[in-house]
Amino acid sequence: MPQTLTQAFSKNFLGSAPNWYKMAIVAFLIINPILMVTAGPFIAGWVLIGEFIFTLAMALKCYPLPAGGLLAVEAIIMGMTSPATVYHEALTNFPVILLLIFMVAGIYFMKDFLQYTFTRILTRVQSKILISLLFCFAGAFLSAFLDALTVTAVIIAVAFGFYNVYHRFASGKNMTCTHDLCSDETVKEQNRNDLMEFRAFLRNLMMHGAVGTALGGVCTLVGEPQNLLIGAEMGWHFVPFFLNVAHVSMPVLLAGLLTCVVVEKFHLFGYGAQLPGNIRSHLLETAIEMESKRGVQGKAKLVVQALVGIWLIVALALHLAEVGIIGLSVIVFLTAFNGFIDEHQLGPAFEEALPFTALLVVFFAIVGVIHDQHLFAPVMDFVLGLNGQVQLAAYYSANGLLSMISDNVFVATVYISETKMHFEQVLAAIPGVPDGVALMDRLTDPHMARADVIASLPADIQGKVTEVMTQLDHLAVAINTGTNIPSVATPNGQAAFLFLLTSALAPVIRLSYGRMVVLALPYTITMSITGLAATYFFSW
Repeated sequence: MPQTLTQAFSKNFLGSAPNWYKMAIVAFLIINPILMVTAGPFIAGWVLIGEFIFTLAMALKCYPLPAGGLLAVEAIIMGMTSPATVYHEALTNFPVILLLIFMVAGIYFMKDFLQYTFTRILTRVQSKILISLLFCFAGAFLSAFLDALTVTAVIIAVAFGFYNVYHRFASGKNMTCTHDLCSDETVKEQNRNDLMEFRAFLRNLMMHGAVGTALGGVCTLVGEPQNLLIGAEMGWHFVPFFLNVAHVSMPVLLAGLLTCVVVEKFHLFGYGAQLPGNIRSHLLETAIEMESKRGVQGKAKLVVQALVGIWLIVALALHLAEVGIIGLSVIVFLTAFNGFIDEHQLGPAFEEALPFTALLVVFFAIVGVIHDQHLFAPVMDFVLGLNGQVQLAAYYSANGLLSMISDNVFVATVYISETKMHFEQVLAAIPGVPDGVALMDRLTDPHMARADVIASLPADIQGKVTEVMTQLDHLAVAINTGTNIPSVATPNGQAAFLFLLTSALAPVIRLSYGRMVVLALPYTITMSITGLAATYFFSW
């Protein structure tokens, strides 16, 4: 029976997403205008937030941009926010957009050096505990300066390459013929047990590396997109950001590394799998062969990438330019000195970041709805009505719980913008402050020393303003750490986890959603509790 035009439209709508998902989105789009008219914009706005979080939580069924974008466009059409508000939010967060476009693309051209580093760790280190610790620490260190998705992509490439080599060897196949890595039908009987152990070994390393990207990502301005967003709102450069969050991020880093050692040593939560000796020997031979094929020209490329990596760290630490501009300089250096001169060689570098950049602007549309309809006013009034350390713990916990099921960039965007707006009102309420917004702009201007701004105020209000800004600093840290640390609980919370779960490697090493949650559980418990304790006890 020939397909009708209506059936074709239905099939094309959201592509291969499940029918129940498509029906849910259609229902959302129908319900929202009805609620807007009958229940009012406040109720309709909260329903919209729930619907949008649903699209984020269902990212494995459909990337959130198409469905979430439809909800955002509908909200603008209904007048819940305006295009001017969305543009204003995007303009305010332009440094984050530059980070995603240029820094992520820049790191793409460093993949050879990163792959070389992880390959040597995997093939030259004998101890499983030490390999795991090195993978976790390397993921943390690299993600503090580089994009976590790129670091994860490199680890995946290394693991997939070696799995491909051994699976073909175990199946009696060469590297030129077509071969299904997901099927074990052709694997020789004597190699099956080793293959099962190798899969478990790779699952362990992938999770250690992915958790490492979260451990390092929380520490610095460029570790995660929401970090730069928070830093931009607070006027923090690279070093001030690191110092402000260190009292939480460093204990969490230590807790994460200790967790890595403990789960491997005592074979907990599915960890402790060993690399069979015959596989290690085969992989080492393969790695040596790969290095010999690299030649002098290939080694020269590695040297250039290492030097540019040093430039990146120095430029960020000294804040020689905006983060995105530094990323652009990385692109220029690596393409010029490593011979990437054709346009088609540059295009793939931008593929990873641009979909999320578009999604980020959709986030801003939802944030615009929250601002314009004052949706978070009751929530913020309750949380900000708490005092001192209890308030910080509440902020950390609320951000953490939301980030487990939703995107942490969206959560951080909402909380930091709403919190800063509240503190503008707090400043305005201080006798002698004519304009709270203008004063906040000066206090969070990265080009002005806060101490100088406070010193320019009347003496009788300097102490109060200092106290207000200190609490805002602590809340910004609670937002940053809350959105970064507990979010390792699920693939929905961490982009690196989601990227790993949807990669070509996941099915071949039998890494499912449920298994990833179990493997992440010990890290979730130790890191989240450590972060909460540090937020509560070490903030002063």
